[in-house]
Amino acid sequence: MLLETEKMAEAECVFAQLEQTAAFLMAKHILMYHSLPDELSTRDFLRKWNGEKKFYLPRVNGVNLEVLPYEESRLELGAFHIEEPTGNETVNPDMLELIVVPAVAYDRKGNRLGRGKGFYDRLLSSTKATKVGVAYEFQIVDEVPVEQHDVPMDIIISPSGVTIVRR
Repeated sequence: MLLETEKMAEAECVFAQLEQTAAFLMAKHILMYHSLPDELSTRDFLRKWNGEKKFYLPRVNGVNLEVLPYEESRLELGAFHIEEPTGNETVNPDMLELIVVPAVAYDRKGNRLGRGKGFYDRLLSSTKATKVGVAYEFQIVDEVPVEQHDVPMDIIISPSGVTIVRR
């Protein structure tokens, strides 16, 4: 288990690397996630870039994720105790250029092990946006189980570096 200072340092390192990628620099419309305690914290990154980039967050609706604009003042606890955006201004995932995705684990081929409900896979399969997995170092493993519906990442970023996954 990482100490809080280690978690903060790893998140800072990962998001500093994300900021240097062409995918991030070129994207204007970015879907982020609002982090759970065991995920890389996105809060500082969202605050830093909000205004220069247009951020969106997912909101659970039944078995799917909706995409809504991010406004720090318009968040409330939603499904699974995750802070989600409020309001009715859902946007079409087609407008997203970059999606930053959390996971339980990633492998070096870009495969992602999520929490088992398939929310992100359903969303990711409906968009051509660049898919970026962000992870603590311990979340990078040799292999994760893959099912037919799983959507792999295009880029994986951990504290040790950026991996571009070639397809």
